[in-house]
Amino acid sequence: MTDETVAARASAALSALSKAERRVGRALLADYPSAGLASAARLAERAEVSPPTVLRFAQSLGYERFTDLQVALRAEHLYGGNVDGEAGPLTRVAVRAFQRRERLAVDGIAGPATRRALGRRGRPRYMARVITVGERGWDVAQLQFLMAWRGFPSGPIDGGFGPRTRSALVRYQAWAGLAADGVAGAATLASLQRPPARSPLSMLAPVQGTLGEPFGPRDNRFHTGLDFIVPAGRTVHAARAGRVDCAGWNAGGYGRLIVIDHGGGVSTWYAHLSELDVTAGQQVAAGALTGRVGATGRATGPHLHFEVRLRGAAIDPLPTLR
Repeated sequence: MTDETVAARASAALSALSKAERRVGRALLADYPSAGLASAARLAERAEVSPPTVLRFAQSLGYERFTDLQVALRAEHLYGGNVDGEAGPLTRVAVRAFQRRERLAVDGIAGPATRRALGRRGRPRYMARVITVGERGWDVAQLQFLMAWRGFPSGPIDGGFGPRTRSALVRYQAWAGLAADGVAGAATLASLQRPPARSPLSMLAPVQGTLGEPFGPRDNRFHTGLDFIVPAGRTVHAARAGRVDCAGWNAGGYGRLIVIDHGGGVSTWYAHLSELDVTAGQQVAAGALTGRVGATGRATGPHLHFEVRLRGAAIDPLPTLR
């Protein structure tokens, strides 16, 4: 997309926004094209303005293309970074490499000619069709990415609508109060443009240590918690008062796991522990000892993997910590 096209779209889109929303829109425009759709949601949330409106503004600038573009370029073996929706240096390098290979104008912008050269990987745009099992394309990648940010990852973000994507979609639809039919129609696609949920409860840090992997994209998958890099044996504490829902071995990769129910649909998960110091059904106070850091389950070294879930959906723990 050329600067002239961006300017023309921005002028039309900004005029439809409220004063507060225009501030967010201008912030996005100032950062174009290094920002992404996720950035729009975060900006809208911080400014306490209407996220769907600002997201539509972001999409009018083409922000929704970056996730899908990264997936397409991975399939072309040109992009090896995170599928994060951000048009950073690695994404632009990959676009230029693809353009050179296809003998296109090398500008680092995924315009119409570049999208056409990507073939089925470069279409269709998000919300251009109803998406069902068996579909592949640009919009499926965006669907997978948006579901992951809302706590329902479906495995690799690869642009293919298979059984895992359908399963995640059904769970998201049920969570969002939509018809849980596993078909991404207009209502489902529109609901995914709202910003991710946040916890209504604040939390204590469960362990003292260095923050490691954040909540968010990791390679072409999604990391659903916050990692604390701390030595094995470091004590882990309840982030908030509640009832221990689970304390035992998890075969899904979490290893020794504790889940605490805090009420209101909010729960916290403490994974890869070496030791469990609570039992299921036990009431615990905020800050109470629950276990010790380890590397059980799928872990490359000692750390605490900490999750916050709202009615089962994984949400970013960082904003909840005080």
